[in-house]
Amino acid sequence: MASIGKIYCYPNNPRVYKILIAAEYNNLKVEVAEFEFGTDSKKPEYLEKFHYEKVPAFEGADGCNLNESGAIAYYVSSHKEGTQLLGKDKKETSQVLQYILFSENEITPNANTWINPILGITSYNKSAHSQAVEGLKKSLNVLEKILLKKTYLVGERITLADITVATALYLPFKLVLDAEFRKDYKNLTRWYITLINQPAFKKILPDLTLAEVAVTYTPPKKEKKEQPKKEPKKEQPKKEKKPEEEEEEEKPAPKPKSKLDMLPPSPLNLEEWKRFYSNNETRPDAVDWFWKHYDPEGYSIWGVDYKYNSELDKVFMSSNLIGGFYNRLDRARKYAFGSLVVLGEDKNNEIAGYFVIRGQEIPEEVSDAADFEVFDFKKVDHNDAAIRSEFEAFLAWDSTIRGKKFADGKVFK
Repeated sequence: MASIGKIYCYPNNPRVYKILIAAEYNNLKVEVAEFEFGTDSKKPEYLEKFHYEKVPAFEGADGCNLNESGAIAYYVSSHKEGTQLLGKDKKETSQVLQYILFSENEITPNANTWINPILGITSYNKSAHSQAVEGLKKSLNVLEKILLKKTYLVGERITLADITVATALYLPFKLVLDAEFRKDYKNLTRWYITLINQPAFKKILPDLTLAEVAVTYTPPKKEKKEQPKKEPKKEQPKKEKKPEEEEEEEKPAPKPKSKLDMLPPSPLNLEEWKRFYSNNETRPDAVDWFWKHYDPEGYSIWGVDYKYNSELDKVFMSSNLIGGFYNRLDRARKYAFGSLVVLGEDKNNEIAGYFVIRGQEIPEEVSDAADFEVFDFKKVDHNDAAIRSEFEAFLAWDSTIRGKKFADGKVFK
């Protein structure tokens, strides 16, 4: 059987499962390429085909290259004449599309916010977690009512609607929707068990189990630093102490200095800049001050983008994500300044901004932050007029940036 295309993604991504299950139902072959996200996704040949560093990406044998998992699943489902996966008529096809969008906009963002901290993918935020749990329950309540009188979501047979929603709920059912939780969702549970026992689901989904007891987030334990063993002291002849003599306290070892403290002095005083920025109008005062004092030898400017903008949901949750990142950057406050903003609106927003950092590389004080890996830091040229203009826009929180409405922002200082 000839392959209809190739998927590029990291392993065990539920977004890919729906594509492969759809291929099974249509008796189609889809290859899964060996792929390393963050390395292969940055290669020029990858970006030439897909334009973004996002995954999954699909390279069709017919030359159709796609990014979004819903679009890829739809392509695979429609690749066979007379397929059952898209419904029997235009009405049912529209309903299938409705559930694809429902899954991507209502289920997946909340499921990710709940589960990703458990898996160590993103940091835990109590407020965001609570909102995500309630958001997912709301979606499950909708499905529970719909499935009261229906076996499947659209029509009388399994469609891409069922496949998409079920794979979006694969990790929630496996990890957090435990036996006690499922008592309130009998229709949904019956539907899900029916699906995962189908041969196509069994072939693609690994470890098809339902949680008996919910897995909860456990904060990582702080590593205890091993204390150096002290050599036994040689006994010295005792001196008689005079009554007024006090024992000299042992002085603590000096704290190791940051490598950044070893850099040559810079004419840019970062603390002075932070005060000036806080106490003056951004344009023209703070901007003029910054460019007048900026030292490209002692500092570097970095464009910052959140890697998973497509998974962001509510604006306030995105803003909380920025705040959580800043909290874990505390070691870097002496050496960095940043402005990250949320652009767009609920269900369609992104996080981006700029950082000014001491030195010419990302220092340990920044890269060691728990959330660093979910952000893409790229050094920029401060002499580039377009970069300078955008940098100033992110400092000033302009009403529109990159063609999107400014929604919220936080400054790291």
